Amino acid sequence: MMKDIHNLKVEDIAIAVVPRDADILEEELWDTYLINLKEEPITNVLINSRGYGEIEGEKMRTTTLRHFFEEVGPLEVVQIEPIQVKLFGLTNEYWVSFVLEEHMYDKKYVFVTGSITQDHFTTIPFINRKGVMIR
Repeated sequence: MMKDIHNLKVEDIAIAVVPRDADILEEELWDTYLINLKEEPITNVLINSRGYGEIEGEKMRTTTLRHFFEEVGPLEVVQIEPIQVKLFGLTNEYWVSFVLEEHMYDKKYVFVTGSITQDHFTTIPFINRKGVMIR
């Protein structure tokens, strides 16, 4: 029976965190995006986001937020949610599930504490702005 379970690998899907204004990196809110780098649409996209960790020795945990997109087209970007700069001191996790060609896929994207910084900037596809991306 175990041979009937397929272990499908998620490829060409990314999560990016991008400052709203490229000139003001200390801006209070940045934006998170889901990027479909595939040549085909993904459907029934569910994203759970949460933050957890310690700030100044105090354990913190954010509310788990859930976002649903019926379809994300090929080579398309959708905005997930804003994120406050003060939460960059936490581990920020985005768990993405979607359907592609009648198979369900899921992957956890984790921005570890301290990873959302200018040191890790790259040019984000389709947005053409600098930000931090996990693929």
